[in-house]
Amino acid sequence: MEALSTFDLFKIGVGPSSSHTMGPWRAAQTFLARCRDLGLFDRIVGVRIDLYGSLAKTGRGHGTDLALQMGLAGADPVTCDTELLHAQVEVIRAAATIRLAGVKAVAFHPDTDLVFHADITLPFHPNGLTFTANLDAGATHAETYYSIGGGFVVQEGARADEAGAVRPPLPFDTAADLLQQCRTHHLTIPAVVRQNEAAWRGSDDVSNRLRQIWLAMCDCVFRGCHVEGVLPGGLGVVRRAARMNRTLLGGRTFARVEDWIEAVRGCGGGFRDTLQWVSCFALAVNEENAAFGRVVTAPTNGAAGVVPAVLLYHDCFCRAGAAGVEDFLLTAGAVGGLFKKGATISAALGGCQAEIGVSSAMAAAGLAQCLGGTPEQVLMAAEIAMEHHLGLTCDPVGGLVQVPCIERNTMGAIKAITACNLALGSDPGDAKVSLDAVIRSMWETAQDMNTKYKETGEGGLALQIAVNVPEC
Repeated sequence: MEALSTFDLFKIGVGPSSSHTMGPWRAAQTFLARCRDLGLFDRIVGVRIDLYGSLAKTGRGHGTDLALQMGLAGADPVTCDTELLHAQVEVIRAAATIRLAGVKAVAFHPDTDLVFHADITLPFHPNGLTFTANLDAGATHAETYYSIGGGFVVQEGARADEAGAVRPPLPFDTAADLLQQCRTHHLTIPAVVRQNEAAWRGSDDVSNRLRQIWLAMCDCVFRGCHVEGVLPGGLGVVRRAARMNRTLLGGRTFARVEDWIEAVRGCGGGFRDTLQWVSCFALAVNEENAAFGRVVTAPTNGAAGVVPAVLLYHDCFCRAGAAGVEDFLLTAGAVGGLFKKGATISAALGGCQAEIGVSSAMAAAGLAQCLGGTPEQVLMAAEIAMEHHLGLTCDPVGGLVQVPCIERNTMGAIKAITACNLALGSDPGDAKVSLDAVIRSMWETAQDMNTKYKETGEGGLALQIAVNVPEC
């Protein structure tokens, strides 16, 4: 199987969805880069995009149309000004023109050049989209891409370059493989992962990038804890994190994220306060995500609040400070990679168990590692967390990553903490279910799950509230 880096699982981007926003955005960028490589870019006079399956059914609520236009226009989700996104889309619509890669102006009409085929699903994956470049002299060039979850994109017919594939020194495709590497080399899970990361980059670069991920998570939580109002999309969902933050801090305000975290650490309080803070952290991230803010995919955008909520719990309430952040993220990334290889992290394939379930397992493993768990206990924590998310459906109301998605992040975070505590209090030899077994079970459950519960807006809670989702 293809080797995965920690930074494949943790990516800085824009909400609200890794598969419906980030993936299509990256696909648009990739398509234009391919056109350049093929010598076609300067010949383009127009672009049409056809969306299929889940992308067509819930794409408008997930901002797929916005993401595609931004990707074609040359904006990058890591660096763009998120507050200007909707205004930029309105400029494109009003002018009926888009500047490809920021340099080549061509005619573009969102109402006719973005075509949503809700009644067609391509065979490879529910999140399919085809780009067609109209060229001079009446020629065309088309390519099909699939957004397979977590911001990962694959081109139809593309073949992996085995000769150039990364070969980590301590490879693992299953939890059993990972555990064997730990035992053979007398290493912790993050130590194994760190050695493998050396196949891509130097040790200092690994630490710097992990710090960048951590700071981006903290910034996201901080922003979410200080913005009030109603989320976009038509559901009228009121943001709650800022109110909870203000109440828990007794009305105190802070201009810098570092001062705010220090104040949270000093809050003290009992069990209920701790629970409220964990929920506040998770809500803050996913309210930002729903508002097209910048988040860290972990391993998806819809589940982006779980890992930072549990990591901040460790920082603020386990009296650890920022110590252990690198080990937490390396361990969580390893577990996320196991699920991606052995099952899926795409809600369009596996339901919400593939998003919140996986993120909860990742967070549980990271926390167990930082609290002194053995490799066996760390993997047990991940197994327990996923075991109690099996069968969780993806049925977003109005095709928006809001109800029940935002609150589910709070539940996934609390379950992760509970799973960690259970694992640390257990003898791994008593485990009846292995992590590999629960990954297989999750994949079997995903395959058996009715399609209407896989991010289509056609079942479950999605049918309980009538919503008119405005187009971007």
